[in-house]
Amino acid sequence: MTEAPPSIETQPGARLSRRGIERLDLLLLTIEALDYNGGEAMLWTSHQMGLQAQFPNRVELWKRRCHNPLRRTTRREQLDGLDAESLICLVCAMAERLYPMLHQLLSSREPLELTEERWLLLKNRLDDLIEERMNLRRVAVLRLLSHDSGGPLHRQLVSSLALCCGPGGIDRLRATLLDPTP
Repeated sequence: MTEAPPSIETQPGARLSRRGIERLDLLLLTIEALDYNGGEAMLWTSHQMGLQAQFPNRVELWKRRCHNPLRRTTRREQLDGLDAESLICLVCAMAERLYPMLHQLLSSREPLELTEERWLLLKNRLDDLIEERMNLRRVAVLRLLSHDSGGPLHRQLVSSLALCCGPGGIDRLRATLLDPTP
């Protein structure tokens, strides 16, 4: 029997890289794009999970998310391992909650027109959130907003959220975020 991989806080040198933090924040933005009350839902879910110590209010949740260097307002210090692990657990719990919507987006059984309309709504909402919260002078942010790369990026984010649902989802997401390949 194999044991579960150690979590971020128990690995001495394991910190999320800049790319991992950016990806984690993009997943959180995607959740907000899928759920119009995503910020409040994240706070409520974190309290249901017993994460009040890490996220007692919206401001503290926002502070943890501001470690992303692509944001307009960013924090320079490293994201604490416990905070990163809490954000990973929060993303997985929110993805589990939004799984029916994720399934509809990824389903090939839905009518094509309806699926395209759903993707367009997600793309517009996510682009609005990126424009609102990210530093538009950064080339990486402009790349996120470019129409050429929009489709594959949105599909990749929704697929990542769908894959982190269910048993082992936290470990899958953690492994993705710790992966050094671009």
